[in-house]
Amino acid sequence: MLLVMKFGGTSVGSAEAIRRASALILQSREQWSKVVVVSSAMSGITDQLLQGATSAASGDSTTYRELSSKIRKRHFQVLAELLSGSSEAQAITAEIDQFIDRYESLCRAVLVLGELTPRALDAMTSIGERLSIRIVAGYLRHLGQAAQAIDASELLVTDDSFQCAAPLLEQTRIQTEARLGPLLDDGSVAVVTGFIGATENGIITTLGRGGSDFSAAILGQVLQAAEVWIWTDVDGIMTADPRLVSEARTISRLSYREVAELAFYGAKVLHPKTIRPVVENNIPLRIKNTFQPENEGTLIIEAVSENNGKIKAVTAIRKLSLVNVEGKGMLGVPGIAARTFAAVARSQISVLLISQASSEQSICFAVPDGATDHIIEALEGEFADEISRRDIDRIWAQRDVSIVTVVGAGMRGTPGISGRLFTALGDDVVNIIAIAQGSSECSISMVVTDDDTRAAEKSIHNLIIEPW
Repeated sequence: MLLVMKFGGTSVGSAEAIRRASALILQSREQWSKVVVVSSAMSGITDQLLQGATSAASGDSTTYRELSSKIRKRHFQVLAELLSGSSEAQAITAEIDQFIDRYESLCRAVLVLGELTPRALDAMTSIGERLSIRIVAGYLRHLGQAAQAIDASELLVTDDSFQCAAPLLEQTRIQTEARLGPLLDDGSVAVVTGFIGATENGIITTLGRGGSDFSAAILGQVLQAAEVWIWTDVDGIMTADPRLVSEARTISRLSYREVAELAFYGAKVLHPKTIRPVVENNIPLRIKNTFQPENEGTLIIEAVSENNGKIKAVTAIRKLSLVNVEGKGMLGVPGIAARTFAAVARSQISVLLISQASSEQSICFAVPDGATDHIIEALEGEFADEISRRDIDRIWAQRDVSIVTVVGAGMRGTPGISGRLFTALGDDVVNIIAIAQGSSECSISMVVTDDDTRAAEKSIHNLIIEPW
């Protein structure tokens, strides 16, 4: 039985955190015959690596050196607290020096060229994970557990979409089985970098920010893991954002579909792409708190038995705009919607919500606020003739809005859900600007102003905690 455990940045962000994580790994080894550990970089390190790289590209020859010094000092301090004076510490110190020296060399090259390519950025930001796994593996060996640090560039084969690479699963399966199989058979723990992979030619890539969750799920898939556990600094997936709703609590069980909706609509616990590998292979996924491991956390499985129609959670995405395409001449004209979203697609922007009036005289959709002006310009170019003929009256945006989404597979086919939602929001004087519901009936999304987001979440959360 194989278990994949992923530890986030705060879970390996200090000597004490690594002690906790290591204790959890040793406990798991007592129950599981094979354990693979996926580690993020220490909290904040990837941001510092990114800052140093971008500052070098802008001609700043000082910042990256200062940040390199801080990164080196932080890792040496943690190493000293865990492995002071040991030969293990000396070997890891030399490796850390090599990686940070390599980072500084790349920054100098970027400084000279005045250009930071996605490929170079992947090589630079991948260094944080490569430092952390060596410390974690070294400390496990210090505790008597055989362990080996392994760069995922030896395992995860990806395409060459730098900054957001996609895995090539068959090649990944072959390389992972060949590299990790003998190691795990011998009872060793594999400590693998999250976030990174490599092309078929061995060029470093990254899976996108937050991609360590994705790394764990991919390894779980190709190794046919019994379970994947995500260790983080919260107790699991919450019924609402606890920063907005103090009564928020952990949800014990969710279905894959529910978590996919929550991840897409703003829940920060999981990387949105994490779900797919475990869904396709029916692998249970647990989310637990490194700092309170006794808590049950959240278990995510293929389907959860539902018979009460309850709402499970409410989440929100802020800082959006609602783009509107309006015109009396749109009525019954084929292709307006297709041309609208083709223009948006050419702008490389993801649409988060779509709503259309039944009269076909308007279409509105939500996009990130920073992309609004670019999208409006693209649409005005696409519909220049229609605007000149007044078939389309105007293309405009309502800014500073949020999408508030309620999720619960049990809402499917349950009468009165929407009525209760809208009544609760109306009673709390929250105005709904637009509404969308997927055909799965697993979620209902509403657009409200940013100022109303907190009130909307609290109002809907009251329906979650009320007896039904």
